[in-house]
Amino acid sequence: MKGYISEQIRNVILLGHGGSGKTTVVESALAATGAISRLGKTEDGNTVSDYEKTEIEKGYSIQTSIVPVEYQKSKINFLDTPGFFDFAGEISSSIRAAEAAIIVVDASAGVQVGTEKAWDVCKKASIPRIILINKIDKENVNIEQVVSDLKAKFGTSVATLDDKDALSEAIAETDEDLMEKYFSEGEFTDEEFSKGLASGIASGDIAIVLTASSTKGEGINEFLDAILRYVPAPTSHAPYPALNDKDEEIEVKVDPAGPVAAFVFKTIADPVIGKISLIKLISGTVKHGQEVFNPATEKPEKLGAMFFRRGKTQSEAPEAVAGDIFAATKLQYTHTGDTLSDKHNIIKFPRVEFSQPSLFMAVEPKSKGEDEKVGTGLNKLREEDPSFIIERNAETSQTLLGGQGEIQIGIIITKLKERAGVDVDLLDPKVPYRETIKGTADVQGKHKKQSGGAGQYGDVHIKFSPTQEEFEFSEELFGGSVPKNYVPAVEKGLRECLIRGPLSGSKVTGIKAVLYDGSYHDVDSNEMAFKIAAGLAFKKGIEEAKPILLEPVMHVEIFVPDDYTGDVMGDMNKRRGKILGMEPQIGGGQKLVAEAPQAELFKYAINLRSMTQARGSFTMTFERYEELPAQLAQKVIADYKAKQEAAHEGH
Repeated sequence: MKGYISEQIRNVILLGHGGSGKTTVVESALAATGAISRLGKTEDGNTVSDYEKTEIEKGYSIQTSIVPVEYQKSKINFLDTPGFFDFAGEISSSIRAAEAAIIVVDASAGVQVGTEKAWDVCKKASIPRIILINKIDKENVNIEQVVSDLKAKFGTSVATLDDKDALSEAIAETDEDLMEKYFSEGEFTDEEFSKGLASGIASGDIAIVLTASSTKGEGINEFLDAILRYVPAPTSHAPYPALNDKDEEIEVKVDPAGPVAAFVFKTIADPVIGKISLIKLISGTVKHGQEVFNPATEKPEKLGAMFFRRGKTQSEAPEAVAGDIFAATKLQYTHTGDTLSDKHNIIKFPRVEFSQPSLFMAVEPKSKGEDEKVGTGLNKLREEDPSFIIERNAETSQTLLGGQGEIQIGIIITKLKERAGVDVDLLDPKVPYRETIKGTADVQGKHKKQSGGAGQYGDVHIKFSPTQEEFEFSEELFGGSVPKNYVPAVEKGLRECLIRGPLSGSKVTGIKAVLYDGSYHDVDSNEMAFKIAAGLAFKKGIEEAKPILLEPVMHVEIFVPDDYTGDVMGDMNKRRGKILGMEPQIGGGQKLVAEAPQAELFKYAINLRSMTQARGSFTMTFERYEELPAQLAQKVIADYKAKQEAAHEGH
């Protein structure tokens, strides 16, 4: 692939509902420009864009791929993204490399949830958008109806190129002088019209609608022409906000002669080549073998091998200019979201912001002793997809995998088996209950062991009562009943018991313990004996002092369109939740503020998606611990006891 100057490059991200035909649009553009001789099909697993084993098996995109199309002495870098909402992280990172978005709409399905989400993503990123109605060759397609629905949904900024009146009105609204001219003269000159349309699209005030049949190649050349005409070249992009080495705010212009500043927007773990970093060069020109600096890791990196990728194939890139996208292999210290710059002119672009994971599942290896393999494998996969998280919950001893939904988590598990050779089970996370007491107890703990050789003797009397603190310990001993040098052993014995309570094996909190009496033996008493005696007292004391279980309660903020508010509120009540308030949102919909027990929310991401046809979203943070209702507590305690007995019998 030959080199291009910045003005000849266009970077566009393809967005849209799953199945709208984004991958086939790219395939059709490659066929129209002679880059491939026949059209691949997603269902046949032979497209340029979907090349990964899992994508071929599943029949849909699961990661962004870059496909450059050379047309009319220009290069259009298509960033083909997945349509499933579980892979929204791919869009969050890839949109940083584009100057405009193409929202692909299935002509027979019209405006779908994915269309709405794509529009919202573009709005949030302030990126120009063009709408491509695809699959116009399908039966019973009514393009006028689809355009009318698009206008109803997204407003008058949506217009087809042949709708001169609607476009003139939209152009007039982009500029006061043009508005005045339109009202006084009723029309624009051809030059004013073209210029106004281009600037209206670039500012995001106008979204033109094009039509195509990607399988038949109809409308594809017109589509490519429109990209060259209306998508801004990288050099027309507003300066990018960044920080310098003093963390002062600066702006970086797209300039091939400027200092090197590049953004790593994606990492691929290739089974043959190894780690591949996909890079958008924002400023400067870089050559094969050049040294750059990574301010995040404070390490220099050498651009040893540079390529232009097209799907899984790559051609060498001796150099890349500002505005272009290239791939570099074997960057040792560089990850997704890092900036690469000149070490004498340090620049840091903002990192990629990923949505908080909404679904957590516990991961357990099927074979014993493979925990480390699972951890290493997942960390490697995170290099490629930083939108999921791995957490170790010390209280429940589980490894939790957090993602956007079942599909994403399922793909991660599939890749884990493929790449790390480890099979895992997905389980519901355990609730990190806590144990505490509501009453008081006065108990004795006595440990006496005398069978040949040195014996063991420890005897303590302890009062237990509730406290606001996690744990309080004091002693009120008199007359040497327990020598002072054994008191720390008693405290240690009690503290060790806090890790796993007698009711459910959960952490114990809110306990005050006062050691006030006991006895000892001159020969047989030692620290270990008093530690064991304290443990016996603890178990007895907790069980006598009206023990209860506490459960974590979460603060939940749910964003839903108005039509679904009633259903979502009703469902929250069924989850033992409370709606605390409602706030109308700018642009429509409601924010519901609620509290609900964590135990009721593990699968909430899946339920909310089906309740709202994937239009709802939520965020969740820990609020506090509250008493678990008695009937539920009894079940948790019974389950724990049964597991303990089963484990005991198994020994």
